[in-house]
Amino acid sequence: MAIVTGGGTGVGQATALKLAALGYRLVINYSRSRTDAEATAAEITAAGGQVRCLQADIASDDDCRRLADTAMQAFGRIDVLVNCAGTTDFIPFPQLEQVSTETWLRLYQVNVVGAFQCTRAVVEPMRQSGGGCVINVSSVAAQLGQGSSIPYCCSKAALDNLTVSLARTLAPQIRVNGIAPGFIAGRWTQNGLGERYENIRQAYERSLPLQQVCQPADIADGIISLITGSRLVTGQTLVVDGGMLIAGYQVKFD
Repeated sequence: MAIVTGGGTGVGQATALKLAALGYRLVINYSRSRTDAEATAAEITAAGGQVRCLQADIASDDDCRRLADTAMQAFGRIDVLVNCAGTTDFIPFPQLEQVSTETWLRLYQVNVVGAFQCTRAVVEPMRQSGGGCVINVSSVAAQLGQGSSIPYCCSKAALDNLTVSLARTLAPQIRVNGIAPGFIAGRWTQNGLGERYENIRQAYERSLPLQQVCQPADIADGIISLITGSRLVTGQTLVVDGGMLIAGYQVKFD
């Protein structure tokens, strides 16, 4: 049984569909994207899968615990948690005065504290089920210091540290790993970048060693590999970026 936060859109949606195809029963969490989450659940149900949708704000510890309780009530166990829900503000790096304290706190509350709270909520159910696996969806922004905003990059770096800290703390019953996507094509990035989106996407594709930006399904494949692959992998963050980290090329977001 798997919980996918942010499971109605983008990488979360792609991951939920792939887990369902492997036979996992699912709880799909969403914050605002109810229509997308319900459409994803309908697709899983039509294919013979079992799924529940639940609105929850992972910035709230009570909501995270309610998410875990719902999964246990519906399916009696929790084996996998994918912490995919996240948020950002698109703020060009040089525009320091546009970065508010509220932005820092909100991004950390969702991207870092939320992942911690969701993980804490599933620890005992996973142990009762004999063990489990947690995947934190990070970003190459954590290592590049390049992305939608400075607070976003910092929050993802903190998430990478959380992955290591939790992997050490929860072993041996629970493995904790991360995945760090590069530029992901799709609605979320397009909405954030606006009219700059297409030029930036093309610039990345020209510069990347594999000459392709990520699609949500590419990241979902990486997540699945961490769940179903070697049982001796923990505390690691897998980079899926088309070679962005080794390219030595930066696309300016300003």
